[in-house]
Amino acid sequence: MGKGEGRNQTLIMEFILLGFGNVSELQPLLFLVFLVIYVVTVAGNILIVALIVTDQHLHTPMYFFLGNLSFLEICYSSTLLPRLLASLLTGNRAISIKGCILQTYFFGILTATESLLLAAMSYDRYLAICNPLRYAALMNVRICCQLMAGSWISSFLGCTTINIFLFKSKFCDSKEINHFFCDFSPVIKLSCGDTQTVQLLTFIVSALGTLVPCLLVLTSYIRIITTILRIPTTTGRQKAFSTCSSHLIVVIIYYGTLITVYVVPTAENHKVLHKLFSVFYTVLTPMINPVIYSLRNKEVNEALRKTVLKLVAFRNRHGSLKDKF
Repeated sequence: MGKGEGRNQTLIMEFILLGFGNVSELQPLLFLVFLVIYVVTVAGNILIVALIVTDQHLHTPMYFFLGNLSFLEICYSSTLLPRLLASLLTGNRAISIKGCILQTYFFGILTATESLLLAAMSYDRYLAICNPLRYAALMNVRICCQLMAGSWISSFLGCTTINIFLFKSKFCDSKEINHFFCDFSPVIKLSCGDTQTVQLLTFIVSALGTLVPCLLVLTSYIRIITTILRIPTTTGRQKAFSTCSSHLIVVIIYYGTLITVYVVPTAENHKVLHKLFSVFYTVLTPMINPVIYSLRNKEVNEALRKTVLKLVAFRNRHGSLKDKF
């Protein structure tokens, strides 16, 4: 029996995102929480980008990638949270099929790009620690731009190929998506037609865009840790590890939650737990990344301190001029 046989074949024009349930009393609280998260995420990542652009000491490959990661996190949050906030504020959980597929499309591009970017960052740390004498030659401006452009272009091409098939799909039966955003798996389950081709293509693209970068990150850190353990002094080991500890924490959080959501099987009665993990890697991770990098990075802290001092000095000078007149 085909996928669409025995089901209500009435085509639907919109989906209903069930979100976090029908508890109306919690809607204002959830709206406030996600609004604060969104504002902090955007403000924190804009601050990181601004510091990297304005401070000459941060014009290095490591901070070039960090600035791009912060920009990516802003896009990531802006793809999901405004729609969720509007739903919580108005109570309207309907989303058009085209709007849902577009959200899936941009979410896929950003997820794949982040995986590739984290792999590029781990490669940068591998070269800095394991090949310090050749680092400047192997990780120059041209290579950095090529790695960054390659991450975006390959993610765009892979997700565009998938969404060409997805846009041609017809949807029937249930309108409801038991999630707070349009993820690929719950959307494709509502398709009336044969989805084997698009599911196979998605598996291939996901493996290339997520599994391969994860293996590259793992390989890089095995080599990095091996090299650090060979350093004879404790101070030397601590200094070497401090240059990659922030990135390692981000990688563990990102891939840990990603694997939990998409690889570990989830029973129907554990859908709430599934949503919570999804919230963690789609909403909370973009917010805590700037915190991790700023708290554990002396150069970022120093750049932030100098910026604050300049702003205070400018404000005091401006105040003094106003008093004179």
